[in-house]
Amino acid sequence: MTTVLIADDQPLQRFGFRMLLESQDDMTVLDEAANGTEAVRKAADLRPDVVLMDVRMPGMDGIEATRRITASGDRARVLILTTFDLDEYAYAGLRAGASGFLVKDAQPEDLLSGIRAVASGDAVVAPGLTRRLLDAYVHHLPAGTPEAAAPDPRLAALTDRELEILTVLGKGWTNTEIATRLHLAESTVKTHVGRVLAKTGSRDRVQAVICAYETGLVQP
Repeated sequence: MTTVLIADDQPLQRFGFRMLLESQDDMTVLDEAANGTEAVRKAADLRPDVVLMDVRMPGMDGIEATRRITASGDRARVLILTTFDLDEYAYAGLRAGASGFLVKDAQPEDLLSGIRAVASGDAVVAPGLTRRLLDAYVHHLPAGTPEAAAPDPRLAALTDRELEILTVLGKGWTNTEIATRLHLAESTVKTHVGRVLAKTGSRDRVQAVICAYETGLVQP
């Protein structure tokens, strides 16, 4: 059973999410939060598997709430819901530790599958939002060329194959795409991805994408 905390300042929006989630046999809503402060407190008290987090809320916003929840070390993973006109806010969630992003007009089945993916330790980003978020993110990286910088210690322990895997993760390839294009078994890809995450200290695939950009393996 996947447990979920819904954080959104709109009561009707929370009601809709609750109705959808509780229609599923494998999900239950533990509670709701109307702002980031409540979300942080309830995440600590209830320890949900997933926090469904709105970006713009009064007081503490969803980005700061995400940062505090992920920094606490609790198991809760955050799935941020945003709209296309909020890219300037949503990109910050990458650094805050969010495990995924979806747009609020996503189909119900996409939201449900996104919650399941995040709960299982994977990451999810709405396809139409991926490039826009990453483009916004890389514009906030320090100036300078990767070639002129000192080697990043996060890459030191990676094998050549793991460097290749991290590079294609940064390009947004799925496990199936990696397996097909690199002629690997999907189980082997999962093993490589797991090692890449562990060696680079990445919480999940979204954080691995950040690492690929920050270290210059992938260029915007």
